[in-house]
Amino acid sequence: MHETVINKIRGMYFINRLRALYKKVRWECQKCKNASTMPQPPQMATLPAARIAAFERPFTYVGIDYFGPLFVAVGRRREKRWGVIFTCLTLRAVHIEVAHSLDTSSSVMAIRNFVSRRGYPREIFSDNGTNFKASEKIICENLKDTDWAAVVSSFDEVKWRFNPPGTPHMGGAWERLVRSVKKVLFEILPSTSFTDESLRSALSEVEFILNARPLTFVSLESSDDEALTPNHLLIGSSDGYKPIGSNTLSLRQRWQLTQQFADRFWHRWVREYLPVISRRTKWFVKKRPACVGDIVVIADQDLPRNSWPKGRIVNVVRAKDGQVRSAMVATKSGILHRPIVKIAILDVGTEQSKQTLESSFTGAGVLPTKNYGRAVSNA
Repeated sequence: MHETVINKIRGMYFINRLRALYKKVRWECQKCKNASTMPQPPQMATLPAARIAAFERPFTYVGIDYFGPLFVAVGRRREKRWGVIFTCLTLRAVHIEVAHSLDTSSSVMAIRNFVSRRGYPREIFSDNGTNFKASEKIICENLKDTDWAAVVSSFDEVKWRFNPPGTPHMGGAWERLVRSVKKVLFEILPSTSFTDESLRSALSEVEFILNARPLTFVSLESSDDEALTPNHLLIGSSDGYKPIGSNTLSLRQRWQLTQQFADRFWHRWVREYLPVISRRTKWFVKKRPACVGDIVVIADQDLPRNSWPKGRIVNVVRAKDGQVRSAMVATKSGILHRPIVKIAILDVGTEQSKQTLESSFTGAGVLPTKNYGRAVSNA
């Protein structure tokens, strides 16, 4: 299209350095700037503390998500069931529960079933699902409701952290495992019509298979140790085999051997697995961060590009490394909390935002005192 315009102008007028002049006009055209602007992802953050919490018991830091629906046969009718996946963010172990609906009661019961088998987590991470929001109010804020008082009394110390809306990449630790669950479930039972009992049994098999997956490089040398798996810390071996111990060991010696096994696992985890997940393959360079007062376009994959909402940034959320990860944007439909990877900054900012550009790029500055909603950093 651009060459067509240059060709038409050349046929009508002789202009020296026409191509360079045309590019300059395009770069100064506000309409062209608005049409070509793209979100600029900030520099990738370091791993959050929940991903590198070595020497903690399994499922201390947990990510939760739903998947499905899965259909089961109940008599002569088919009903929907949903899987609830709990993943240990440090060990990458998986726990799966079955929910009969998407309401708050099923969500709370699924979490209670998880806690009964795995213990209380210290922090829970999830997206902004309405059932998770309601469960957080019941579990973490400990509402004085007679129906729930006895159930949630032990959750006082649990913290629930929500990712910003529209940021599935911030929940990649469990989103990728949802795909693995679906793949294994389809491979072992591609066309089976489930009942409630068979679905629960199948998901238990999937849970065991995923917990037996290697986390580290599988060496073919016979002298090397077996690759680490989540099952090593959960049940003592990758395949569930429990060797018979010697009767000559006293109770204290058995306890010491168990502690030595756990310590050896975590030392290998730090030495072999941690360097693998610490690698960065993109987003190395710091970008110009969003500032309060910037005019932006919110990239919405569900809308055509010319229908993306526009607005002004009224608040930004900085990570510990000084980078802006999400922002509050005032639009005609209200205040929206969106990640920076889905915000495109237009070159029409106010003078105040331009003056704060230099200090913002170095990570200086403070947040505005006004609070427009919950803002959680994932770095």
